[in-house]
Amino acid sequence: MQAHLVLIDAMNLIRRIYAVQERPFLGLGELSDNTKQQIVHNTKQATAKALQKIINEHQPTHALAVFDCHGKCWRYKLFPDYKKGRKKMPEHLALSLPDIQDSFLEKGVDSLESEQDEADDLIATLAVKMALRDQKTTIISTDKGFLPLLGNHIHVYDYFNKRYFDQAYVLDKFSVNTDQLIDYWALTGDTTNKIPGVAGIGPVTATELLKEHGSVAAILAADNLKRTVANKMKDAEMQTKLAQQLLTLKQDIPLGFNLKDIRLHLEAENT
Repeated sequence: MQAHLVLIDAMNLIRRIYAVQERPFLGLGELSDNTKQQIVHNTKQATAKALQKIINEHQPTHALAVFDCHGKCWRYKLFPDYKKGRKKMPEHLALSLPDIQDSFLEKGVDSLESEQDEADDLIATLAVKMALRDQKTTIISTDKGFLPLLGNHIHVYDYFNKRYFDQAYVLDKFSVNTDQLIDYWALTGDTTNKIPGVAGIGPVTATELLKEHGSVAAILAADNLKRTVANKMKDAEMQTKLAQQLLTLKQDIPLGFNLKDIRLHLEAENT
C-alpha cells in the first residue's frame, strides 16, 4: 500500500483562519482582552474543523503539522533584512499555539517544530524523502515557495480555494517551468520575503532570459546578452547567488523520527 503523507504548513493555515475571525472586529479601535480571547477561541475551533476537513478530503495514511521555529532562522544570518517589515503574530495568538497543537493531537496529528529552520525547510525535507521512496506527499499551504518541489509525488494544495497548484498553474502564473522558479525569483525579487532581485530586470525580461538561456548560471555565462542586461547581471551577481540560496528550501534536515511515528490511527469523521 502506498503511503500518503499530508504536511500542513501550520502557521499558514492558522494565521489565515485567524485573519478571517479577526476581520469583523477591525476598525473598532484597540481590541479588549475579552475580544482577543474570543477571536482566539473562534480560531481554535475553526482550525480544528479545517484539520478534520483536510483529513476527510485527502484521506492520508500519515499526517504532520509543521510549525516555524520561535527564533530567527538561518536565513536571517545570511540576510538580516529577510522578511523585514512583515507583521508580527499577535501575542494572544502566539500564546494559544500549544492549545491548537493539542487539538491537532486529539485528531491524531502530531506537530513538529525546529529550533533554527523554517517550517518550509522541514516540509521540503519530508516531502523529498517521501518522493525518493516513490511515496505521495500533499503539502497544505498557499505559500508559493513550495512550488519548486512539485512533481509526480509532491503536490501542493490550497485549502482555502480548494485547488491544487500544478505545473499548468506555474506556467500560467509565472511563464516559466517549475524548475526555473528559484532563478525567476532571484531575478525579479521576492517581495513576500523582502528578497531583492536584479535592479532593472522585471518579470517580462526575466521570463525572456530564462526561456532563451534556461538558468541564471547560463545567463551569466552567455556572451550574446545586450550590454545593458549583461551589466545589470554582472553588478548583481553576488546578490543573485544569495537570493538563490535564500529561496532554496533545505532538503536534508535530520528529523529524528520514522514515518511510522506519524501514521494516522483515527478514523475520519463526517463534517
